[in-house]
Amino acid sequence: MITRSNQIWLTSLFVFDLLYLILTAESAATYIGSNCNNNTTYTPNSILSTNLNVLLNSLTTNASQQQDGYYLTIMGFGTTNAVNGMFLCRGDVNTTTCQNCVTDAVKQIKNRCPNQTEAIIWYEECLLRYTNKFFKFYSIEPRLNRKDGNNISGVDFDLFNETVFGLLNEVAIEAAHSVTAKKFATGEIEIRKIRKKVYGSGQCSTDLTSAQCETCLRNAIGTLRECCSGQQGASALLASCIVRYELYQFYTISRTPSSSSSSGKNGLGRKTIVIIIFVAFLPVLLLFLGCYCKRRRSRQRRRTMLKENFGDELKTLESLQFNLATIEAATNKFSPENEIGKGGFGVVYKGVLSDGQQIAVKKLSRFSGQGSIEFQNEILLIAKLQHRNLVTLLGFCLEEREKILIYEYVPNKSLDYFLFHPHKQKLLHWFERYKIIGGIARGILYLHEYSRLKVIHRDLKSSNILLDDNMNPKISDFGLARIVAIDQQQGSTNRIVGTYGYMSPEYAMHGQFSEKSDVFSFGVIILEIVSGKRNVRPIESHDFDDLLKTAWKQWRNKTPLELLDPILKESFSHSEVIKCIQLGLLCVAENPDDRPTMAQVVSYLSTLLVELPLPREPAFSLDMGMRINTTTESSSGQLTSKSTGSSINDISKSQFFPR
Repeated sequence: MITRSNQIWLTSLFVFDLLYLILTAESAATYIGSNCNNNTTYTPNSILSTNLNVLLNSLTTNASQQQDGYYLTIMGFGTTNAVNGMFLCRGDVNTTTCQNCVTDAVKQIKNRCPNQTEAIIWYEECLLRYTNKFFKFYSIEPRLNRKDGNNISGVDFDLFNETVFGLLNEVAIEAAHSVTAKKFATGEIEIRKIRKKVYGSGQCSTDLTSAQCETCLRNAIGTLRECCSGQQGASALLASCIVRYELYQFYTISRTPSSSSSSGKNGLGRKTIVIIIFVAFLPVLLLFLGCYCKRRRSRQRRRTMLKENFGDELKTLESLQFNLATIEAATNKFSPENEIGKGGFGVVYKGVLSDGQQIAVKKLSRFSGQGSIEFQNEILLIAKLQHRNLVTLLGFCLEEREKILIYEYVPNKSLDYFLFHPHKQKLLHWFERYKIIGGIARGILYLHEYSRLKVIHRDLKSSNILLDDNMNPKISDFGLARIVAIDQQQGSTNRIVGTYGYMSPEYAMHGQFSEKSDVFSFGVIILEIVSGKRNVRPIESHDFDDLLKTAWKQWRNKTPLELLDPILKESFSHSEVIKCIQLGLLCVAENPDDRPTMAQVVSYLSTLLVELPLPREPAFSLDMGMRINTTTESSSGQLTSKSTGSSINDISKSQFFPR
């Protein structure tokens, strides 16, 4: 006989089982497809095999711990058996669904891609990948295009495609510039003439910058135009981003209800009563006392912050400290009209001090990758460096949780703006380019040999070269620079920082840096200045050669002038162009010992007739645009134009890996 208590127990058990089945069904992973690199395999029980097993286990473990549904790590860093991996869960799924998807993906990727050195697997709820090389954020391979299989009916194809791709482009921009940690966005739009809606979503891996994310998503959208025009639903799944559209809502939108209650109103009333009583009894006395205490605390807090951040350098740097009120007055309270640059690091404003001096104010975002270490580093370094080809730091502000750097105002933005902006290229003549190359070289030589400190910049690139009103170059952004001993030839680190496309191979792969690391970056800049091209393959190009390989091919074929920017064909110095191309190739040699010192570079540039060594085939180039450093993203700031190529990011949560 079933008693009432047993009935209650059985009913509870049934409800529990039912809820469990519902939750399990909701969190079950739906496999879509995979891509295995069948070109290279690893030997079972090898070191690489061990590193991969540890990595996959780490991904599974961290799937339940990452609230943002993203995790990136590397095993065997700094060795030839290094392997990196990542999972990215869809932005709207919960932690349980994410964990189940990653767990299943780890099992399936080994079964579907046995002994492969590179593989990627896609699910409805997540993607997971690993490689012993690199995944390029702008590449459309590896990828998977999935389509509904049914063409749209009852509406013009062109109108449908216009609506779909217009929506996806808007979603791409919103995802790329998301203010949250997840680079995920959704959207919907109604198709004119028929009462149907299109729903779209886009998402990037968190390690990409806003510009890189937008590039990746736009490339993914481009593949849909080729494969899936007119389809009722389709998706493009790449290694670093995903876009999708359907005629039904396939994602979940979480809404947070606004909270208001009578208790809040009652609380407000009580506060009002307290304020009235307070004002009635102690009007003037407490006002003056409060102001005095506030100013005293503020002054003491600034000194304490300086002491905590800069230690023994307190006396040296105290004179460089600006108060926040002065900066707000100079920039009209950070007015958007004064904005001259923007990036993941924050915003740069033009300002005018009370004495009429123009300044550039770099206000770091609280979510910026340029954290306290880089902020302190830049202040301590630039305050002690003085050279006409280095940007001048006028001061800084540490107040009310703000981190602000104040520089001399450099009116002509950054070098990349003139090299790569289609309407500005023609303004940069050859004699100016040659002068800029010489100025950059002298600035780097000063850092390496003639300053009080021996400094390795570690992030030299065209967007970190500012141009004054006479087009003289000034090296900026010292947040990632390292001070080394005067007699020290080489250093090493497990925190790789820099920008793809400019990093020397020994630094990118093994964390070894020296003056020759900066020489490599300088060589890339030379070739960019000569060619007017970035050291990155254009998105629309089918040519897989980067700038270094192209330069080497032209040199080997004895046609180096083919590399020259077409805008300069009518007016240039034949001997200077040849010299610069040869010097650029010498600087990007794979072996650091084969690269010249900056003293030799300056000598070559300043000597009219000089015989340079023959260059060797350059190092394999990492594609530019993405900085590495887990703290986040940094930039030259004012310092730079609003173009792509800003950067930062290190090894911890977001990490750097080889491809």
